[in-house]
Amino acid sequence: MTKRTVVAPPPKSDTARNAALLDAFATHLATRPAHTRDAYLGDLRQLAAHAGDTPLPALTRAQLARALATLHGRGLSGRSLARLLSAWRAFHRFLNDVNGANSDDPSIGLKPPKSPKNLPSALTPDEAVRLVDGAETDIWGRRDHALFELAYSSGLRLSELAGLDVDRIDLVTGEVRVWGKGAKERIVPVGAAALAAVRTWLAERAAIPSVDKSALFVGARGTRIAARQIQRRLAALAIRRGINRHVHPHMLRHSFASHVLQSSGDLRAVQEMLGHASIASTQVYTHLDFQALAKVYDAAHPRARKKKKAEAR
Repeated sequence: MTKRTVVAPPPKSDTARNAALLDAFATHLATRPAHTRDAYLGDLRQLAAHAGDTPLPALTRAQLARALATLHGRGLSGRSLARLLSAWRAFHRFLNDVNGANSDDPSIGLKPPKSPKNLPSALTPDEAVRLVDGAETDIWGRRDHALFELAYSSGLRLSELAGLDVDRIDLVTGEVRVWGKGAKERIVPVGAAALAAVRTWLAERAAIPSVDKSALFVGARGTRIAARQIQRRLAALAIRRGINRHVHPHMLRHSFASHVLQSSGDLRAVQEMLGHASIASTQVYTHLDFQALAKVYDAAHPRARKKKKAEAR
């Protein structure tokens, strides 16, 4: 009987091991939201491609730092690199769990470069008035009118608008009580135009069958309006009113803050009305205000006009 020779399979390359680890990590992330899982795996594949034949568990702090620098040089933003580091840290915790170890994370102390902060986009006062002004001919148009007047009048978040109950708005004192982030309640004044629009809507709302008694804004079935529907209705209204850019509910909040700050200059009051925990979050609107002043300067100041002519030559 001829003795059979068993040939051992060739050892896996480090590249193959990295791929196997990423497959195992993907299984580990199965319960996470799909967008989180895809983002983490995409970031780690970039890191694995940069590591080449180096096993991912063997990467040192210096190698991770070089990888960040290389990827930044290829155009990845600071925000993208911060997400990559977050993916790496989740992967490192996974490795420790699998190996029953408690090794130090080599990414500790590494920080991505800061990305420039994008200023929030706000409507001009003329655009805001054009958007929320105007007669509406049907019940849902009048509901939307009340929705968007209230959003612009009081700077409410989308979630606050959708979650607002009838008993949270006082039509006599002209105030609305909202639950903001961190379950913090704040009281915000409501303008006369918004109060009138809400009164009109409440009269219409009373005739809707099987209406949710608590919800201020409801749909055709009488149930509380969904945030996504508010977004769609606002975008469609902006198009009908001739505003040639995408308008979303948070833009009304930005517009409220910017326009109140331009007219009052009271940063603390704007902070309170927006429900910002830190004044630093509100200070971004001072930059918007400066941008508006800079545009006026460029258009009106003789020196600015001369400078523009010189640049055009």
